[in-house]
Amino acid sequence: MNTVALVGATILTVSCVSKKKYTELETKYDNTRVSLTKTQVEKEELEAKYSAIENRVADYNSKINSLRDDNYQKLDLVENLAVMSESTKDKMRQTLRNVDQNELSQAKSLEDSMNLAISYNLKKNLDNSVGEDEDIQVDIDETVVMINVSDKLLFNSGSYRVSNKADGLLQRLADVINSEPAIEVMVEGHTDDQTVKPGAYIKDNWELSVERSTAIIRELQDKYDVDPSKLIAAGRSSYLPLVDNATKEDRAKNRRTRIVILPNLDKFLSMVSSTD
Repeated sequence: MNTVALVGATILTVSCVSKKKYTELETKYDNTRVSLTKTQVEKEELEAKYSAIENRVADYNSKINSLRDDNYQKLDLVENLAVMSESTKDKMRQTLRNVDQNELSQAKSLEDSMNLAISYNLKKNLDNSVGEDEDIQVDIDETVVMINVSDKLLFNSGSYRVSNKADGLLQRLADVINSEPAIEVMVEGHTDDQTVKPGAYIKDNWELSVERSTAIIRELQDKYDVDPSKLIAAGRSSYLPLVDNATKEDRAKNRRTRIVILPNLDKFLSMVSSTD
């Protein structure tokens, strides 16, 4: 084979191999470009999500700071109460730091804030006293402490005579009421919607609900030495149910006594000013 033929064969061989490699490289390039594009899209999506998260965090922190600043102003207002001793002011400020900060942010005035502080302490004491009985529920609603007690803990069915089973609960309740002079207590009787049987010694559910309320109040006053000037009797009959009276179980939920504890700021301020 002459030199020209040899060179030609070599070029042909190199040319064929290079084309194959070129095709492979081109395929790899295309795949890499697709992957890069996909990665870029994913990167942009992640950046958008991260930016949205950052914005939410910033908004959340802004709300927290605004809430904190607003609540700190409420704490500072305590300083302006000249009638309070410094120890009482410290206790009030500490209580306001412990209450639900969202609830505190809803307080429109110093009076609301102080009522919330008193309510918080009352609820804490009541929770410690009554425990976790499923037939007793303690809540705070707009600075008022409310205790819902199932009637099966207080009365026999259809009766307004207080059961001996109520002694423990009423004693613990009286202890809390007597420990806090700056409150008033409203006892509300509630019934289901079942009508009273004709000829019964109770005329209707209005009478039953009021009789049950006054029965509890008499117990608190006569047996547990609660100041009667702090007590209010009320009957709501069947007209403020918790649930529909559709079943036996639901009617049992509606037969209850609600004890509403109302912080009295005027009495509270009078009490703390007299201790200075």
